[in-house]
Amino acid sequence: MIAELVIKDLHVSVEGKEILKGINLTINKGETHAIMGPNGSGKSTLANALAGHPKYEITQGDILYKGESILNWGADERAQKGIFLAFQYPMAIPGVTVANFLRTALNARRKATGSNGSGKPISIPEFRKLMREKMALLKLDDVFATRYLNDGFSGGEKKRVEILQMAVLNPEMAVLDETDSGLDIDALRVVAEGVNALIGPNLGVLLITHYQRLLNYIKPNFVHVLVSGKMAMSGGPELALQLEEKGYDWIIEAEAAK
Repeated sequence: MIAELVIKDLHVSVEGKEILKGINLTINKGETHAIMGPNGSGKSTLANALAGHPKYEITQGDILYKGESILNWGADERAQKGIFLAFQYPMAIPGVTVANFLRTALNARRKATGSNGSGKPISIPEFRKLMREKMALLKLDDVFATRYLNDGFSGGEKKRVEILQMAVLNPEMAVLDETDSGLDIDALRVVAEGVNALIGPNLGVLLITHYQRLLNYIKPNFVHVLVSGKMAMSGGPELALQLEEKGYDWIIEAEAAK
C-alpha cells in the first residue's frame, strides 16, 4: 500500500530564514496525526508548505502524495487532487457567498479527479441537498449558505465554515492548522464533533495544535512534537497528556542537549 502522504527530509525557508530543518513524517489513510509544539516551532510553516503557499520555499527534501512528488504542484492543484488545508486565520471574501464558493470549489475538484464518472459539475438541487446535510452536521443555520464567506463571522463561525468546506469537498488528506485557535469551549466541541464525523478509513488527518484540549475531543493515533523546526519526539495519545502536565520545557532542553 502506498502511503497517502510522505514528508521526506523537508527543509523550508521563509524570506531566506530556515524554519523547518529536516521533517520526516508518513500519514496513511485512516490515521490521525497531531503535531504539537511551542509557538515559533514551525507548525504553521509545515501546514503552509504542504498546501503550496508560494511564500514558503522548500530548499531540500520532498513531499509525496500517493507516491508522486507534489513540489511542482500549485496550491490549486493540490486542493483539487484532495489535499485540504483548514486555515488558522480564515480570510473573509466579501461579495462571494458560502454556497457559491463551495459549489465552485467542488466542481473544480470533480473536474480534476473525474469523480462521479465524468467529473461533471454538480447540479444545483444535488448541491443544495449536500449543503443542507453538511450544515446540519456542523450545527450551522441554513442562512450561512447565503452569507458572504467569513464576512462578519465570529471566530467559531469561521472555523465551522472551514470544516464545512472539508465536509463538502471530501478530501483524502486534511491539514487542520490550529483549528482550536480562538474558540470557546462550546465552539470547540461543535467543531471537534464535525471533524470526528468526517474522520474515517478514507481520510488522513494532520492536526496541528498548540494545546492538548483539542485532543480531548479528537483522538489522534500519533502525536509528534515539533521544536525549533525539528521533530523532537513522537508517540501515542499519551504523549499529549504528558505535555499538558509538564509543558514543553523538558523536550526543548533535551533537544538543545543533542
